[in-house]
Amino acid sequence: MKIYIDGKYYGERDAKVSVFDHGFLYGDGVFEGIRAYNGRVFKLKEHVDRLFWSAHAILLRIPLTRAQVAEAVLATCRANRIRDGYVRLVVTRGRGTLGLNPNRCGKPSVIVIAGKIQLYPPELYQKGMEIVTVPTTRNLHNAVNPAIKSLNYLNNILAKIEANNAGVEEAIMLNAEGYVAECTGDNLFIVRDGQLLTPPLSAGALHGITRAVVMDLARDEGWPVAEPNLTRYELFNAEECFLTGTGAEIIPVVKIDGRVIGNGKPGPLTIKLEQKYRALTRTTGEPIHP
Repeated sequence: MKIYIDGKYYGERDAKVSVFDHGFLYGDGVFEGIRAYNGRVFKLKEHVDRLFWSAHAILLRIPLTRAQVAEAVLATCRANRIRDGYVRLVVTRGRGTLGLNPNRCGKPSVIVIAGKIQLYPPELYQKGMEIVTVPTTRNLHNAVNPAIKSLNYLNNILAKIEANNAGVEEAIMLNAEGYVAECTGDNLFIVRDGQLLTPPLSAGALHGITRAVVMDLARDEGWPVAEPNLTRYELFNAEECFLTGTGAEIIPVVKIDGRVIGNGKPGPLTIKLEQKYRALTRTTGEPIHP
């Protein structure tokens, strides 16, 4: 594997950052997870835009233009002969001191890793997964805003640990008001009374790229889409439930906190959206080879 670090490629053993990099010391940086399908990078512009928005929010100046970052992603895919894979795009604050002051950091580092990913076991996509609600609360907007896709993912990791301790793959995180925010790594949707519902960004949901695509696909089919505040009660009584994410794509949920959702099987709208999403990802995107 060839890993891009600040304009150069390194093998896995030689791909290193300084122990004084504030991304390593403090989680001071931003990242994106991006998918490649059939020789194309899906929604590359949207991912690069979100990376720059996250960086702007934490006053991190990315030392490349949007076009240069996009080309670094494509070039790293070419260097690794990626046709179907996963790209991790990272920008750290750069080498600094042991103190918190970000102004003592030098030039930020841009890192691109292109490889493979399998987020959930394949059988869960066919049968659906069980998830639970966990005690760990989603970050407050005035603490670490959930819209910032930062390297500090401890909030999500703590919730993931609680999910694993409960014997499941994924967990629902509530915000401080008790409304559903999102899962540890995915956005959440339910179907109820003929509507597709998902928590609003104001509830602590990430501005998910896959989330937006799924909402557009649903609207194209004429299905009503809304973003109300949701409680666990609404989830328990949903007709269908599924999660979305770049890595996860669309994965059905059939049980929440021990309550069976619908008839306990992936629902028809979920299956239809899975099919449409799969077709879209395999036919659109930025070509890796011009």
